[in-house]
Formats: sequence, structure tokens, C-alpha cells
Amino acid sequence: MRTALLAGMTLWIGTVLVLSELRWFARRPLADRLRPYVPGAPASPARPGLLSFESFRDVVGPMSRNVGERLSRLFGVSEELALRLERVHATHDVTTFRIRQLGAAVAALVVAGLVALAVRPPLVVALLVLVGAPLLAFLVIEQQLAGRSAAWQRRVFLELPVVAEQLAMLLSSGFSLGAALNRLALRGKGACAEDLRRVVSRIRQGLTEAEALREWAATVHVPALDRLIPVLALNSEAADLGRLISEEARNIRRDVQRELVETMERRSQSVWIPVTVATLVPGVILLAIPFTQALKLFSTG
Repeated sequence: MRTALLAGMTLWIGTVLVLSELRWFARRPLADRLRPYVPGAPASPARPGLLSFESFRDVVGPMSRNVGERLSRLFGVSEELALRLERVHATHDVTTFRIRQLGAAVAALVVAGLVALAVRPPLVVALLVLVGAPLLAFLVIEQQLAGRSAAWQRRVFLELPVVAEQLAMLLSSGFSLGAALNRLALRGKGACAEDLRRVVSRIRQGLTEAEALREWAATVHVPALDRLIPVLALNSEAADLGRLISEEARNIRRDVQRELVETMERRSQSVWIPVTVATLVPGVILLAIPFTQALKLFSTG
């Protein structure tokens, strides 16, 4: 009796939800009925379907964001997801990214469950697979975004000396800061040029050059750019801004060269690791032979 009552209530709720989406059953709101008779009124917005992506996003989105944020914090990811998505010029927002992560984790859980049912491993192994598969899927997507973010920061760091020198030449030749940024954004290629196009767009939206550049530095989070932006902010105060930017460009180039030398030194040192291992292993074997013979002689004597 109780099962039949629960089934009847579920069927009734589902029927009401389905019929509420049909125009002949659901009563239109008063605002929608009066809208055609109001001159200049906007068109009626389309209502999302019961099983549409919009309704699914509205239901699952907040939960996906909360769970994804907590898991990211748990595994040591401290940088905000919105900042990383903005840095790499992603076309989707935080909610869409977290929903995709949740979908990948659920798919991995289903696959792991099917594999566990087919193979029937021990209980501990099955639990590890069921827990590890969704976490691995979640972390793979998180690591992909982290890799894209780090690669974008690296590209900006490597392109920044050339961009700074071009800015110095344009400012020395009579261009204003806004005109120089616009010229580099239109004619340049690469990560800095794409970021400068967003800077120019923000200036057209009402921000000043200094505010838009500080916003760029806060998004990219590159120390060399953090040092360059205060110099560019002196546009309205310094008379010889081109010389100052040229000096900062030389400093950034020295940082790039210093990092390149450090990378070469680390690689040259890592070459000796297999050589050392290849030398020590035969030496240990050769020393072990007389040592074992000496132990045998002492034990027999």
C-alpha cells in the first residue's frame, strides 16, 4: 500500500511538471498576456524547457561550483577559477567549467562501476577504483586548465620585452599611450597582443589606460608585468616615458636571460645523474664480491 501511494504521488508530480510546460494547460502570466498591447515592450523571453540545458544548469550549477571549489582547495589549488579562465580567454564561465568537471567525474564513476562489476576485484580494490576514478577525472581537467594558465603566463613573460620595446619606440615617436596600445593590439600577434586587445576594449568601456593596464596585470599575474605597469602609469607625469620603458624592457630581458641560464644549468646538472648511477652500481657490485668472500672466510674460521 505504501509503495503504491509513493508511486502515485511521484506519477502525479511528474504529470503536473510535464503539463505545466504545455501552453494549453499552463496559464500564462499577466505580464506576458499584456505585453503585446504595450507599445515598445520587449518580446517575451523564451522559457527554458523542463529537460533543457538551462534548467539543468540552474539546478546542478551551484552544487557543482561548491563541490569543485572545495575539492580544488583540498588538493592545493588556491588561485580562483574565474581568474584562470579569464587569463586564458576561455569562452565558458565558472559554472559551465564545474558542470563539465562534474560530468566527467560521474562518467568516470559509471565506467569504474561497470569495470568493477565485470572484473569483481577485492572489496578494497573496488573501493579504491570507485573513489579514485572520479577524483582522477576531476584532477585531470583541473590540471589541464592549470597547464594552460601557466603556459599563457610563460608566453606573456617571453613576449613582454619585445612589447615593451615597441611601446617605447611608439611613445618616443609621438604616439599617446592609448594610441600605442591600440596599434600593438591591432597589428600584434601572440599572447600579449590578445591581452592588449582586451585592454583596449576595457578602455573603450570607460576605464582609463592605467586602470585597464592594472587590471591586465592582476589577471596575468606576471612579476615582470607588475613592474612595467607602474612605469606606464606615469604617462601623464613623465616627460621622457620612452626612455623609462626602454630601461624596464632591458631589465625584463635580463630576467629572461637569467632564467634561461638557470634552466641550462639545471639541465647540465641533470645529465650527470644517469652517469653517476651507471658508475656507482658496478662499483657497489665489485665491492660486494670481496666483502661477501671475507664474511665467508670469517664465518668458516
